[in-house]
Amino acid sequence: MNAPAELETVRDWLRYAVSRFGEAQLAFGHGTTSAYDEAAYLVLHALHLPLDRLEPFLDARLTSGERAHLANVFARRVDERVPAAYLTHEAWLGDFRFYVDERVIIPRSYIAELLPDGIAPYLGKADNVTSALDLCTGSGCLAILLAHAYPRADVDALDISSDALAVAQRNVSDYGLADRVNLVRSDLFANLPEKNYDLIICNPPYVTALAMESLPPEYRHEPALALAGGEDGLDAVRTIIKEAPRFMQSGATLVMEIGANRAAAEAAFPRLPFVWLETPSSSDSVFLVKREDLIAGR
Repeated sequence: MNAPAELETVRDWLRYAVSRFGEAQLAFGHGTTSAYDEAAYLVLHALHLPLDRLEPFLDARLTSGERAHLANVFARRVDERVPAAYLTHEAWLGDFRFYVDERVIIPRSYIAELLPDGIAPYLGKADNVTSALDLCTGSGCLAILLAHAYPRADVDALDISSDALAVAQRNVSDYGLADRVNLVRSDLFANLPEKNYDLIICNPPYVTALAMESLPPEYRHEPALALAGGEDGLDAVRTIIKEAPRFMQSGATLVMEIGANRAAAEAAFPRLPFVWLETPSSSDSVFLVKREDLIAGR
């Protein structure tokens, strides 16, 4: 992307990026929701400025090197449709920052909004959770949030992808949690030793086959393995519901995100008393179910 030479200040580049992003009809949803928010984030990150302090720098003039760098970042975002998180190699869940690259799906789980307060009514005190499992861990983000939310818990984090686990290992090490978060390569429960957990969480692949065909280009940069959930989006969900009880303590809890597949899940498991958990940005994308109900409702 050849940026005009008259772009001199942060304000100029911000305005230019918003215009170009809108013109290109970029898709958002990997941490930002608008052209302005994403442009501001990319400008601040590229210039190594505080991400929460745009105003003081708006009239600062850029060096030739900074202009060239920004032009390259915007070119990749617009021409190649690379998500911002892959350009900056970072993603945020609340106050937690994670390293990401194209080996992993970009973190954006509703479950992050529920830990720990959103599920506390079903688990009791945080100290009650001494063992937790994160299925389909990807970048390891939810496993790390589990370790922070439940300080007495040992956390196992599973993924089928060795590439994803390499990224997760980096994040676990960055947070100093190598002694509490154990990474395991496994296709769901297949390689998991016999063990019982107080809490299992999972953000599995749940995009339906039809939706996979119409994904915006940005989402096609992500590993299809982490997105595709089969014809109705429930391939992994069926396996987890079937096998989870034997890895759960008496009274244990399963929390799973399934996106827009609530109707399909309720039709597939009419006897399961799903509890649909409301988050600040969703109302029917995450369900909770207890071990005893899993057993009775299958």
